[in-house]
Amino acid sequence: MRSNEQITGAAAALGAYFLWGILPVYWKWITAATAEEVIAHRVLWSFVFMILLILVTKNVQSLKEDYLNLYRHPKRLITIIAASLLITLNWYIFIWAVSHDHVVQASLGYYINPLISVLLGLIFLKEKLSFWQIVSFFIAFIGVFIMTVQVGVFPWISLGLALTFGLYGLLKKKVQLKAMTGLTIETAIVTPLSLIYLLWIDPAKAPFHFNDPGQALLLMGAGVVTAVPLILFAAGANRISLTMVGFFQYVGPTLMLILGTLIYHEPFDREHLFSFIMIWLSLILFTFSRTKWLLRLEERLLHRKPMAKSAEGR
Repeated sequence: MRSNEQITGAAAALGAYFLWGILPVYWKWITAATAEEVIAHRVLWSFVFMILLILVTKNVQSLKEDYLNLYRHPKRLITIIAASLLITLNWYIFIWAVSHDHVVQASLGYYINPLISVLLGLIFLKEKLSFWQIVSFFIAFIGVFIMTVQVGVFPWISLGLALTFGLYGLLKKKVQLKAMTGLTIETAIVTPLSLIYLLWIDPAKAPFHFNDPGQALLLMGAGVVTAVPLILFAAGANRISLTMVGFFQYVGPTLMLILGTLIYHEPFDREHLFSFIMIWLSLILFTFSRTKWLLRLEERLLHRKPMAKSAEGR
């Protein structure tokens, strides 16, 4: 039974990261709207889809309880409002990057996101870093520095995506809402702004694009492609270990990198490759930073005394 749960969880989590990885294809299909219009539609239709999902799954009471809890605690309400604005900004940067042929930079952002999240934990949650985690940050910094100097472009898209998503995760950790009700409340907060923007657009531009049924359906479908991976991820993360989730999270940016270089033919020269190699090396070191053989190597390098056998056996 436990094995079946893990297989189901792994499939769900892998499905989520796969969908996130190929998401640029969906945004590329939308050609009749600007990035600003797309993000407004994404927020609006995500809210509509989540409300329908809440009704179908009979989670209205759970949504009501979470909302009242936030209403009674102003600090938590302010935190979730800030989180809503951050995830909206993250979505906008990503959509803008895809529409302006920067899928490779977007993939780099999601590669370095785990490192940024840990760095934020160090600053705001007073978490500690191991020796090898510090080394992995240094290697990642070299990779970003090389791209900035050699390629001549500061990777603001990559850092913007990593920072906004990292801060979003930090704020969500403080509020701790359930996945389904959390996304519903977050989109509900930003939906009025989206509606104001869409209604403010010159009617002659047809902001809802009903004159082009194909584009209108794609814009409405933005709610589905936003919510489904999040639901799959929530279902998967509850069934498998954090280690497995950690490995799976690199599926998304790897698929984006493949799309950017092989499908959309974005520039990827030796400098790009070297920068990415440094980032990959950093992530490998970071992932295995707590393994026994690296801890033993750390002891030798720093001339520390070996761990007691009783401590190792725990």
